[in-house]
Amino acid sequence: MKTGLKGLDPRSKLVLVLCLSTLGVFIQDIGILTAVLCASIVLSAASGSRLFVLIKKFRRILWLFVAIAVIQSVFAPSGRALVNLGGIKLITAGGLYKGVAMVLRMSIVMVSATIMATSNSREIVQGLVQWKVPYEIAFMVSVAIRFLPLLTDEIKNVVTAVQLRGIELDRIPARQRLKVYSYLIMPVVSGAVIKSRELATTMETRAFRAYPKRTSYMVLTMNRNDYAVITTSLVISILTLYITH
Repeated sequence: MKTGLKGLDPRSKLVLVLCLSTLGVFIQDIGILTAVLCASIVLSAASGSRLFVLIKKFRRILWLFVAIAVIQSVFAPSGRALVNLGGIKLITAGGLYKGVAMVLRMSIVMVSATIMATSNSREIVQGLVQWKVPYEIAFMVSVAIRFLPLLTDEIKNVVTAVQLRGIELDRIPARQRLKVYSYLIMPVVSGAVIKSRELATTMETRAFRAYPKRTSYMVLTMNRNDYAVITTSLVISILTLYITH
């Protein structure tokens, strides 16, 4: 029998993720955002997610986070100038503060999303249906969850095919690299379109939406831990937003 966050109902995890993401979006203070990010990391690890894999992926896009922080600082200048270029305030203290806050928000959303990844798509769909969400919308969520890994694999296959032809993407100049990536977009998009057509054909052959109501062998039940997590998440989120605003 699973205990702790690993055994939670997917609906409880969904409420928890929504609360963390809401705090990340509406809170402005960097200190509180950092606390929310730490809480997201702890909860994600407790739920049994592949957090270390996500951290390794963070290392690959660390430059993107730095670029976002700098761009936010440049286009939202305020406060004392930290870097001047020709009399122009390139980076300011207030702008850098906003940039770091933006990076923290993105990290909170990405880390908290790993909590939902511990539940399979069928459980998520069933949870939404039992919450009276129309099955079509719940199915769209399931398809989106399944298509993201497929799209990632499609991109990896195309990049591998290019590398097998002797093109080292890491060694060519940035301008030529962008040109190569522009050529890779078409096969990736065409592959996604083909998969979507196959999915549509499969749905039609199985008489999708033939009946107004659907039945399911899987029925999710919430226990005391689920209600405790939902109540605690909502109360802490509301109090935090009330205090910070």
